[in-house]
Amino acid sequence: MVMASRKTRRRPGRWLAGIILGPVALTVLLVLPLRWLPPLTSSFMIITRFSAPPDAGALRYDWVARRQISPRAAQAVLAAEDQKFFTHHGFDFASIRRAVEHNQRSQRTRGASTLSQQLAKNLYLWPERSWLRKGLEAWFTAWLELLLPKQRILELYLNVAQFGPTVFGVEAASRLYYGKSAVRLNRNEAALLAAVLPNPVRLRVTNPSVYVRRRQAWIMGQSARIERTGQVTAANWAQP
Repeated sequence: MVMASRKTRRRPGRWLAGIILGPVALTVLLVLPLRWLPPLTSSFMIITRFSAPPDAGALRYDWVARRQISPRAAQAVLAAEDQKFFTHHGFDFASIRRAVEHNQRSQRTRGASTLSQQLAKNLYLWPERSWLRKGLEAWFTAWLELLLPKQRILELYLNVAQFGPTVFGVEAASRLYYGKSAVRLNRNEAALLAAVLPNPVRLRVTNPSVYVRRRQAWIMGQSARIERTGQVTAANWAQP
């Protein structure tokens, strides 16, 4: 009877440990291999494959290693999306606070997602906003930052970011829009690709709008500044 009572008391503890450790183990299995292996696909690619209209064309995705991507592309996405990338741990709380204050005053919402948060969303989640998605996004972001080096997170982002309705990754985008590999992108071309990142379904690299051109020019200036600070240069970008 005593032994049976002890076993009964242990069961809730084991269930609780399973509830806590199960999601952790699953997350590690999903995130840690990306330290060395490229993702075969992403949740956004899967969603696009099944939701894109028939005339949108085939889904394009070509993984390339960091040394096969121009440092101009890395500078451009940092300039456009997350200039504090190398100094935060996945979350830019100052930008989040400013975005919340802005959204309380304006009907036009402003986001404050870092590259790490965007990568978590693109790899594992879905585009529609909800508290559930934001919570899961924060969870995966923390683990990406914990298990992967910053250079690897940036490399992954460049490879899975969406640059057109069915175009994923800077290599596929470079070959489609410029007819050359991503390693040969110049600052002007990289900035134009980065300019459509806020909404790659509506904003276009081909026949860009005035807004996209203005954004491209701003990104080019910021990219040059990022290079001068030494965050991403031709020398340190190619290092393993």
